[in-house]
Amino acid sequence: MFDVVIVGGGPAGMAAALTLGRSHRSVLLLDAGEGRNAPAEAVHNFLTRDGMPPSALRELGREELSAYPAVQLRAETVTGVRVVDECGFQLDLSDGGAANSRRLLLATGLSDELPGPRGVEALWGRSAFHCPYCHGYECTGKPVAVIGAEPARVRLALQLSRFAADVALCTGGEPLDPASRAKLESNGVTVRCEPIARLEATGDRLEQIVFESGPPLARDAVFVVNVPRQRSDLAIRLGCRFFADGCVEVNEFGQTSVPGVYAAGDMARRATVPMPLAAVIAAAASGTVTGSVIDQDLLCADFDLPNPLARAKG
Repeated sequence: MFDVVIVGGGPAGMAAALTLGRSHRSVLLLDAGEGRNAPAEAVHNFLTRDGMPPSALRELGREELSAYPAVQLRAETVTGVRVVDECGFQLDLSDGGAANSRRLLLATGLSDELPGPRGVEALWGRSAFHCPYCHGYECTGKPVAVIGAEPARVRLALQLSRFAADVALCTGGEPLDPASRAKLESNGVTVRCEPIARLEATGDRLEQIVFESGPPLARDAVFVVNVPRQRSDLAIRLGCRFFADGCVEVNEFGQTSVPGVYAAGDMARRATVPMPLAAVIAAAASGTVTGSVIDQDLLCADFDLPNPLARAKG
């Protein structure tokens, strides 16, 4: 019986394991593969780790966890999960074994679906991006494009115009309202409304956007729309409450709607946050907070103490 099983060994899961391991809580950390940011060349906006490859950050985290004997790390996936008693869980593992825990932390993360244009998959994380805070600075002085016609895409194009050498908004054949076009063009952003045929590249480096009509547009980077999806269905199986965008609903302490089940990282958000936060440092911070809360939860159970977090609201 472990105090906590953590499913997912990315920044959120490892940060929670570190906090719990330092509290002498027995932890099983299950991690079977690469995380969401594996295609990216580097992690950014992480103080002291800015520019580090994601694989190196993961390896460093595992090395640090190895110093804590209470933390076990296994490269297994969860094939089944069930509640066995009040706040107790049994997990079936891909090696045929099982693990029991008093509390369960889901840190399984999200994956990205890329609806287009053709050719974007090969460029994802290298010269096709979605987050200006993760990759915008690296576009300084370069020609970039933003694809889409929604207000959020107009906003992003204007944001990128502050440091990119040349910004174009490509609507992909969608109409753009006159007010948005006027604002973009008055701030030096080119507007292209032709349908996009494909992205052309050498390897994983974008060279140009090819339209169904009109001349191609030479670009070094493109910001596209991504559709985040839950990487695991464990939260569904456990009956956790979700938001309409597919994120698991948690309160400010990482507590889900199911007693004893917690969630951390970009797979979950609070009601007061309108979208999942994809920053690696934000995921790590959520893991630290949630790990501390789980320790306090178990402390109350161990010594029959009042739980100050029991009535916490999201």
